[in-house]
Amino acid sequence: MPPVLAIADAAALLHRGGVVAYPTEAVWGLGCDPADAAAVTRLLAIKQRPVGKGVILVADALEPLQGWIDLEALPASRRDAVLVSWPGPNTWVVPAAAAAPRWITGDHDGIAVRISAHPGVAALCRAFGGPLVSTSANLAGEPPARSREQLDPRLLARIDGLIDGATGGLEQPTAIRIARDGSILRG
Repeated sequence: MPPVLAIADAAALLHRGGVVAYPTEAVWGLGCDPADAAAVTRLLAIKQRPVGKGVILVADALEPLQGWIDLEALPASRRDAVLVSWPGPNTWVVPAAAAAPRWITGDHDGIAVRISAHPGVAALCRAFGGPLVSTSANLAGEPPARSREQLDPRLLARIDGLIDGATGGLEQPTAIRIARDGSILRG
């Protein structure tokens, strides 16, 4: 069982390339430093998720996502629709910035991003000082954990720590919508 960490300790661990589990809006997530290719590759291996699918980035504000996304590539009305939905349980696939690495975007030209209102997620992002990878804490193809007790022991054996807490109580993981047209990718 990985150690239960305080937010500051989890942030320090993330800066050293660690992978942590933490509660999000609806399910438990796995997170790491999105700028650290080795950490993202490790997280994907733990989860048994192919890199081509891409991952979600979560932040506590818009500013930390600068350099990752290109909101200016969206028409003003679509950009406004995205911005008015944050912070909150709304994940949008927005155009990726030119420098965004393929270990984040996968085989896509966009990045799924969310500015979270979940207090634990927002606090972790603030303590880390930037966005984090946020993918459900489960092995690929398995149901996501809705509580700490539901975290798969096989997954727990391979991560570096976890942050205790409760999910935000949503019934389903956040919807993922395409920012260019508002269509739903995951409902």
